[in-house]
Amino acid sequence: MSHQHSQKKILLIGSKGQLGQELCRTAHADLDLYGTDIDELDITDKKAVLEFISKHKPDWIINAAAYTNVDRAEQERDLAFSINRDGALFLARAARENNARLIQISTDYIFNGKKNTPYTTEDIADPLSVYGASKYAGEIAVLKELGNRSTIVRTAWLYSVYGRNFVKTILHAIKVKDEIQVIDDQTGTPTWAYGLANTLWKMVEKGSSGIYNWTDGGATTWYDLAVAIQQETTEPGLHASANTCNIRPVRTQDYPASATRPGYSVLDKTGTFKELGVEAPHWRKALREMLSGLKLNT
Repeated sequence: MSHQHSQKKILLIGSKGQLGQELCRTAHADLDLYGTDIDELDITDKKAVLEFISKHKPDWIINAAAYTNVDRAEQERDLAFSINRDGALFLARAARENNARLIQISTDYIFNGKKNTPYTTEDIADPLSVYGASKYAGEIAVLKELGNRSTIVRTAWLYSVYGRNFVKTILHAIKVKDEIQVIDDQTGTPTWAYGLANTLWKMVEKGSSGIYNWTDGGATTWYDLAVAIQQETTEPGLHASANTCNIRPVRTQDYPASATRPGYSVLDKTGTFKELGVEAPHWRKALREMLSGLKLNT
């Protein structure tokens, strides 16, 4: 049975989220993958986390669990921090005690968005929201606890065929509404969770550690992304209601939200390309692929 020992044991936290489901879908057969979610393991329970990790003895833990409701986090600060900071800390501590490595997923929302060139992994974090602050606190906790046995991967504007996300929200809205308003003064890059999942598996394979950025290629605004979704789903000759929905650009200040988001949060992926020898597909190409996958699934 020596073969079993050469198999990397991976513990995936947050396996039912959009990234978690993509990780399950893209895992190679030679990985021993165990997925868990809140119903089985509550990462805010320090004792439960330690027992669970000691029992499963993984080589790698991927933490894809997070409190992600950016606006609600402003009212639920303690909950956001207990999941995004404490949960990450407890996983990192258990990883250290069980000689495992940890991949922690983070976000572009740790930045204030006042730059106008892509953020590198060296740039200073200055989160504008509770969500951003809680995720940054998680990064700090993981790095402090695990050092070079940890990998932080910052991503942005994540979407997938699974779960709730901007792309699926817009798809629904353009079917049922005559007009929608979408913010056009926040610039960033969408990320198809499928591509991110494949990148994370490459990091496991390579044993990458440190801080990395990963999104799709290029940059856009939420408004342009919504328009692209409409264009990609409007089939010629069909009088779908998608054709007739008017997408109107609005400014952040005219669209009140509880949380402040960075005005510019494009991430520089040079370090990741160098580390893994891969480039990110342009966001529009990734979107097209995701949408055709969605069509097949429905």
